[in-house]
Amino acid sequence: MNTRTPDNLKVMLIDEAPDRSESIADILKAAGCEVIACISPGHDLLEQIEQSQPDLVIIDIELPDRDIMENLQSVQASTPRPMVMFSQDDQGYTIRRAIEAGVSAYVVDDVDISRVRPVIDAAIATFDRYQLLHKQLEVTQSELYKRDSVEAAKRVIMEQRGVDDAEAYKIIRRTAMDQRVKVVDIAERIIDAAKLLCG
Repeated sequence: MNTRTPDNLKVMLIDEAPDRSESIADILKAAGCEVIACISPGHDLLEQIEQSQPDLVIIDIELPDRDIMENLQSVQASTPRPMVMFSQDDQGYTIRRAIEAGVSAYVVDDVDISRVRPVIDAAIATFDRYQLLHKQLEVTQSELYKRDSVEAAKRVIMEQRGVDDAEAYKIIRRTAMDQRVKVVDIAERIIDAAKLLCG
């Protein structure tokens, strides 16, 4: 997701009290946000967010329950974006659950015009930092997987052909070049074939 600047953020507001939604929307507008949708926690959040594509989700709820936490977690797993939760629940367990569900900023208070902008800025910064770390972790895990696959394939070749480590890698690399595929692809084929032959 490409996060917009705070001056033109498209916001989805999730509020359990429809009578106060309008006043909260006014506060968000004054903070430079465009409220593009306002829904209750009972809606299918993932579907609503996929349809509206907000830059930021703000949740105003007195006491967050398990259902809202699970819904937020599903959203972050599918279509991650910054989330801010305003709540009156100051229990440590609730705050931890909210953070685990993907909430970028948890505020124990009402939505206040003097605080909402700094909170939004902090939530976006936290979200962006987390996304960067997550991508870096995925790259690292992918590289480790590739390395482990090549090492396992080399062992198979070394055992079957009686060659050393360097020669085994040359065989894998030469085969990959001949077939115009990645080295890891050939390594995976060798491993799969070895598993099949070993029963």
